Amino acid sequence: MDPKELLSVLHIAERLKDVPRHCYTSGGRRESVAEHSWRIALMAYFVSDEFPEADMDKVIKMCLIHDLGEAFTGDIPVFKKTEADEKREEELLFDWVASLPKPYSDEMSALYAEMAERKTLEARIYKAMDSLEAIIQHNESDISTWEPHEYALNREYAWDRVEFSEYLTALRKAVYEETEKKIEEK
Repeated sequence: MDPKELLSVLHIAERLKDVPRHCYTSGGRRESVAEHSWRIALMAYFVSDEFPEADMDKVIKMCLIHDLGEAFTGDIPVFKKTEADEKREEELLFDWVASLPKPYSDEMSALYAEMAERKTLEARIYKAMDSLEAIIQHNESDISTWEPHEYALNREYAWDRVEFSEYLTALRKAVYEETEKKIEEK
């Protein structure tokens, strides 16, 4: 990639450092979208031994790019995002991806399509990491930052996204146990 094109791409991606997510960090500040993406990529790295048949480099790429659309729209929590919000984010993202030089535009377009379909092992692993990280982050934040509906959300969210894997189901159970302990200690 031409150095000036690379800088342009990096400037767009840098926006995610300033896009706050709904959740707070353990230190009491809003988490950024970039921090969320970094940690799900780290999670994928650490679970790679559990999925020897998966292309974990592809999973890590999915994790790194999955929220790039939020550089254009900001973060809208899953429980507030409408179809119109999703459509707008997709349009802005795909217009930007199409403007990237090849082979990046082609690869990213293919990755986004695979992620949306969630049929491949890699796409299912990525989506599980994305969902689990959100719950883990909620558990790490002070419970005073939780909205009332988040008690149920932390207990119920993502079970369907991990059921394809014994390991991820066990991880979800461990996260659930942390949620219950956090609520009890409140």
